[in-house]
Amino acid sequence: MRTGSEPATARSALRARFWLSLWGLAWAIFGTAAFALIGRPGWAAACGMLWLVATVDLAVILRHIHQGPHYQPGPSVPPYRPPKA
Repeated sequence: MRTGSEPATARSALRARFWLSLWGLAWAIFGTAAFALIGRPGWAAACGMLWLVATVDLAVILRHIHQGPHYQPGPSVPPYRPPKA
């Protein structure tokens, strides 16, 4: 049933985002090292920037996970009530 308040009450799959962020972080580190070793500084810098973005994203995800069930509720937490109009 749709209530019209879905964007305000949407929940994020933080655990999935955590693992995808780790996967991206690993590839960014690998790409930075590989391109630096073969002498491609432009591509190494691009991968280094991606490494920075993935690290910040991982930090935000971990912060939200540690904030508790308000940001990552389990199956026992009921959906939020829509705001009164």
